Formats: sequence, structure tokens, C-alpha cells
Amino acid sequence: MNPNAVGGVWLPKATFPTSVFRRPIGPFSSFSRKTFPSAKTEPFFLSFPGLHETMHRSRELKFLPLIRKGNSLNFSNHFEHDNPGEAQVTTAQGVKQRKFNEFLSILKRANSVIPHVVLASTILALLWPPSFTWFTTRYYAPALGFLMFAVGINSSPRDFVEAVRRPDVIAVGYIGQFIIKPILGYIFGNLAVSLFGLPNSLGVGIMLVSCVSGAQLSNYATFFDGSAIGSSKHCYDIFVNFHSLFVTPTLSLLLIGKKLPVDVLGMMYSIMQIVVAPIVAGLLLNRFLPRVCTAIQPFVPPLSVFVTALCVGSPLAININSVISSFGLAVLLLIFGFHVSAFVAGYSLSGLVFRQASEAKALQRTISYETGMQSSLLALALANRFFQDPLVGVPPAISVALMSLMGFSLVMLWSKQQQQQQPQLNVRHT
Repeated sequence: MNPNAVGGVWLPKATFPTSVFRRPIGPFSSFSRKTFPSAKTEPFFLSFPGLHETMHRSRELKFLPLIRKGNSLNFSNHFEHDNPGEAQVTTAQGVKQRKFNEFLSILKRANSVIPHVVLASTILALLWPPSFTWFTTRYYAPALGFLMFAVGINSSPRDFVEAVRRPDVIAVGYIGQFIIKPILGYIFGNLAVSLFGLPNSLGVGIMLVSCVSGAQLSNYATFFDGSAIGSSKHCYDIFVNFHSLFVTPTLSLLLIGKKLPVDVLGMMYSIMQIVVAPIVAGLLLNRFLPRVCTAIQPFVPPLSVFVTALCVGSPLAININSVISSFGLAVLLLIFGFHVSAFVAGYSLSGLVFRQASEAKALQRTISYETGMQSSLLALALANRFFQDPLVGVPPAISVALMSLMGFSLVMLWSKQQQQQQPQLNVRHT
């Protein structure tokens, strides 16, 4: 190697022209034969003044980008600098793309504020009802349909496979939602009439809440909790909501039919429109138009948060007079007792079934959310459409806000417990 060289090129012996060893080459006439090592050396270093680039090539190289022209070698195509104007355009495009990606990331993280939004909506609806009264009952069905559509586009075939692989979890969830919860609703609905002396319509409203499937908010609770079902939770909700097409009208007929007339076929048609059709549309969009689905997915979380805020605050604001009436506190206590019982029942049932599982606690929390958090907005939409007495809608209106606050309170409580237990587990492991 020439110690005075400031740049150079490593060349395999077989790829360098033979004439280079015989005489100087073009403008690099300062080269001498002494610059090159003996022919026995496999790779050697070509050096020349003024070159500020160094190229390294392995023995496997079949082509070295040196083009011989006459008595000189042309290096210009491989060592010239890029066009400064093109570099500036590329840099500007990169900055724009990075900012756009950051914007999409912010949109996707919008779900993280949902507990605060629920609390703020509840307080605002109680303190200033006109802030939500414009969102009338006719908007409930489209709003719930959008939330179901969001469940569909966020579900993938892989999630369905994971969900089907856990039939025990699905079975326990079904028992909690469609057996235990309706029994609790029937008990508390009768207590409202027999013990508290409330009108039958209020008892029917409590029973109607117990007949609907799990809420979209339980997905958020499971997401924040980091429970075991994970992404397949969306598919579990899809299974449950599909079956609610038949189960909810049937349960309503069994629990409420003796007190008030129930339009079973009408309920099935409404659930088909509000719940099933939007989920199917989201699944089909995700399956056959993945690019469109990918384009709109970043905007779904902030819209879902906004719609959820309206769905929590509006029922409470519209029924504010009933909430603060003489029977409002009794209904509040009954709804609170119903949800507490459902949370405890789901947690206890899953604890008995999965007591030997390594992830028992996580499964208990997940089933507890599913059993304790109902789609009370669907119950309210059904109450407004199929029952003439407006009092039937009061328990679902209270339940929308109350069960949301209770669910996210459990998320924070259990998360704090996990954080406290984690150092102890690390010490034991050490």
C-alpha cells in the first residue's frame, strides 16, 4: 500500500486489466509499477491522490465498476456527488412522510384517553345537560353501528384462529353473559318492584340491560388491562354479537314477556341493522379491500372516542330529570348492585374454571369485564323503539355511564395491584 495515498480501491487480482501492470494509466500517470503488489497477492489496494472514496469488495465480486476508455479508467459514474437539488427534494419528502407517520401514530393512540373521556362526559352531562341533549335518541343506532363497524375492521383471520383455539374461554364468557347476567338482571328487576316499590317499567329496564351482549367498552378495558385474550377479544365479541341476534330477543321474551309485550321479530331485525350488518361490513372491507381498510384504520380510534363520549353523555343528559327524581337514587343503587354482582360473578366463575391455568388472573379479569360491562346503549335503543313507556329507558341510560366508570375503575385498580406485585415476583425469580 502506498502510504502517501489518500484514497484507493481494493481490487481482486482477477478483475483488474493486465495492461495496468505495464504502463501508467491516463491522468493517474504518477502510478508506477511499484505501487502494485506481486501477482501472488490475491487482493491488492489501488491508490491514487485526490480520491476521497474507498470501495471494499469481497472475493465473490464478478464485476468492478471500472470502465476502461483508451488509456484511462472512467470513475465518474461511481464517484460523482448526487444532485443537490434532488437531495433537498428527497429530504423534504422524508420530513413530510415522518410528520405524517407521527400524525397517524397520534391518531392510533387516541384510545388511550377513553377512560378520561368517559369520566369527563359523565360530569359534563350532569353539570350542563344541553352539551349533549342535541345528540338525540335517533342517533343512537348509527353511533352504535359505527362502533360495531370498528370492531369488524380491526379483526383479522388470525384473530379468529386464536379465538377458536380457546373454546373454554368462549364457553365461560357465554355462560357469564347469557346465563348468569340475565339471572342477575331478573333478580334486581324484581327487587326494584317488590322491595323498592318502583314501577314495572323500571324493573323491565333493568332486565333489558341484562339481556344484551357485551359492550365495546369491554374491549377498551381488556386492552388497557393487557389481559390474556388479547387481539382475539374482537373476534370473541363478534361471536357474541352474532348470537345476540337470537339470544337477546329470546331472553327479553322470557324475562319481560309477562310484564310487557315484546316484539321478538322486531328486535331481531333491529339487532341485525344495528349490530350484525356493521360488523359484517367491517369484516368484508378488511378482507376484500385491505388498502382501503388500512387507509381508514388510523382515523377510527379518534372517531370511536368521540362517538363513545356522545353515547355516554347523551343518555344521561336527556334523562337527567329522571336521574335526579325521587326514584333516581333507587335505580342508581340497583344498577350499581347489578353491575357489581356481574363483575364478581364473572371473576369467580372464571377463577373456578381456570384455577390451574398459568394465566388464570388475566382470564379472570377478562371474563369479569365481559360479564359486568353490557351494551347498555343497545338496550336503550331497543327500549326507545319497542316500549312506549319512557321509564324503560332510564335504567339503560344510567347503566351506560355507571358501568363504564366501574369498568375503568377496575382496570386502574388491577393495574396498580400488578405493578405492586411485579417487584415481588422479580425478587422471587432472582
